[in-house]
Amino acid sequence: MPSNAIIQYTSSSSSPATHIYDVFVSFRGEDTRNNFTDFLFHALRTKAIHVFKDHQDLEKGKSIAPDLLQAIQASRLFIVVFSENYASSTWCLRELAEICNCFETLPRRVIIPIFYDVRPSVVRKQSGCYEKAFAEHEKRFREDEVKMEEVQRWRQALTQVANLSGWDIRNK
Repeated sequence: MPSNAIIQYTSSSSSPATHIYDVFVSFRGEDTRNNFTDFLFHALRTKAIHVFKDHQDLEKGKSIAPDLLQAIQASRLFIVVFSENYASSTWCLRELAEICNCFETLPRRVIIPIFYDVRPSVVRKQSGCYEKAFAEHEKRFREDEVKMEEVQRWRQALTQVANLSGWDIRNK
């Protein structure tokens, strides 16, 4: 699809969007922004693939949550870059939960997981660094039933996406 294409569609929240991205990349900035994901964004744009990039496509001074969710809903393909600290970020996990929601409810969506210096089984089983991250989330949210339900959705989303065929690029 040409990068300047504008398509009307109705999102799951019933608000029309006027722009669609070819790709939304979910990643933990501190782990991959200045290396792997920078190269990935460059490679995608070189091929004229319209990719959402948070620090370029978000309006300064506005709340980022609605814009991120809208960008996810307006994307055709999702690349999830799992890294060592991905699960420690509530933003990454919220993105992932919304990606899974779109994958299940909107037609023709594709998710491609990339395991960057983390084993797929660690993500799938939430062991090691992912187990530690979830222990912190559960400790922080233990008094809030709604937040604890959200943590369970994050766990399910991690397992769901980690069970998809993707790329394991550890030590490469």
